[in-house]
Amino acid sequence: MNSLTSFLELDLEKNFIKIGHLPPIDLDSLYKVIFKIIAVIVIMFLMYISIKIGNVLIEKFIKKQGQSNLKFTMNQKKATTVAALLKSLLKYVVYFLGLVTIASFFFSGVSLAFAGIGGTAIGFGAKDLITDLINGIFILFEDQFAVGDYVTLGNYSGIVQSIGIRTTTLKDFSGDVHLIPNGSITTVTNHSRGNMRVMLDIDIAYEEDIDNAIDVINKVCEDFSKDNKDIVEAPKVIGVQALKDYSVTIRVSGSAKSMTQWSVERNLRKLIKETLDKKNIEIPYPKAEYISKTNTHGNTENYTGPKGIETNNQEIGNNINNN
Repeated sequence: MNSLTSFLELDLEKNFIKIGHLPPIDLDSLYKVIFKIIAVIVIMFLMYISIKIGNVLIEKFIKKQGQSNLKFTMNQKKATTVAALLKSLLKYVVYFLGLVTIASFFFSGVSLAFAGIGGTAIGFGAKDLITDLINGIFILFEDQFAVGDYVTLGNYSGIVQSIGIRTTTLKDFSGDVHLIPNGSITTVTNHSRGNMRVMLDIDIAYEEDIDNAIDVINKVCEDFSKDNKDIVEAPKVIGVQALKDYSVTIRVSGSAKSMTQWSVERNLRKLIKETLDKKNIEIPYPKAEYISKTNTHGNTENYTGPKGIETNNQEIGNNINNN
């Protein structure tokens, strides 16, 4: 008890507290510091609650928009985009007001100081900031793209994750996330509007009957289209696309719903391959054949057909015998 008393000394008459060897602390100043700390905690809690409540209200607004039948109702993608923009705006406003309020507890006249600093900052960065904001507004209300769209913005392609008041976030198919200032977006290619083309090139050997192969592929495409809800225009053979060195290329073309064209192409390509195998229609591929022959001296000589083409045993054997 004596050790605690010697360490902590409280004098109410002189209105100070002394801790150990530290200089005496005025109680009024201590009360002010404690009050400011509590006030900061309360403000941060209110900022957190404000953002949470605001996000919930925004989500309810978007949900009602999706369920409403009014003429000015936004579609789901545009509503999601507006929600992301409002959440971003709410966050920035709450953070700014909270920081100004917290700073005002510790520094007198901070509101005027912040106003002066804000004016100076806007003066220096107004051009880029205003460009980002205005371009973001045009992107939103011209419906150039929305959250969930697959777009190309300049040199970057990906799915739109969010549209903020200053930046647009893209996530490409490798998982990389790109933050693009709205003011730098000058060209927009939206791959999610309307139906997308489905196109496949199928190679068959020159020895195969081309008309039979086309009939088989068309039948596969017809059956595939009946069971696939993503197909808009049934794929069909449009003709012979190319005559290559060792194969004939048959092109198949159709259309599918946006963002489904890749899965449609993969599944259709697999089905065509399986059907061609069942019909014994050869798809050429690079290979080499090795033939051994014993010469007049009793030595074994190996002959290799040219790499990258299909060789014939009998032809090579005849050539060897003739030599």
